[in-house]
Amino acid sequence: MDLLRNNHEEEIPKSAVLSIVKDLGIQAKRISAFKTTTVRDHQARTAHIKNHMVDKLGRRDFRSCRPGAKLVGDITYLRTGEGWLYLATVIDLSSRQIVGWSMGEKMQTQLVIDAMELAVSRGFVQPGSVFHSGRGTQYTSDAFQGWCAFHGVRQSMGRTRVCWDNSVVESTFSTIKNEMYHHRAFTSRVAARTAVMEFIEV
Repeated sequence: MDLLRNNHEEEIPKSAVLSIVKDLGIQAKRISAFKTTTVRDHQARTAHIKNHMVDKLGRRDFRSCRPGAKLVGDITYLRTGEGWLYLATVIDLSSRQIVGWSMGEKMQTQLVIDAMELAVSRGFVQPGSVFHSGRGTQYTSDAFQGWCAFHGVRQSMGRTRVCWDNSVVESTFSTIKNEMYHHRAFTSRVAARTAVMEFIEV
């Protein structure tokens, strides 16, 4: 930032800043508008599912000192020339890495199960693991709750329409979109799938 200061710490004119930015080839990366994709099933049985990402004082706590102990996940949408492509992720809180993911044309329960299965195959899901998500129908469905019960996974959920209750995932999606996805045009789902896979894995 020394380029933007003079000897008396006076404010630099906007025109000068724009000129310097242009000369250096720097360009701002814009954030796209948020779109809500969570659809809640009011008939789903979720009274037994608590929020395990809060401490005893009710403060959000996304820390974990052991791989596989605490996981978070959700689904986001990606626009392509062929229509929407949906991405489900599983993030390990000890490393903040995406350890499971799945993409598909529809937001179905199988999408999130496939992401969890990948995390299982990599050793990040074991009996006693906590998995935190939003309250979308995919995560509250009998099929997903059954999958979690079978694998000994304890489900955790935040409140509806409170993005901070799953802020780690929201931050990860923001990184994927703002650093890569919004700066490219994808004519097909295959092209988008390939780019996202490379961004996550490479």
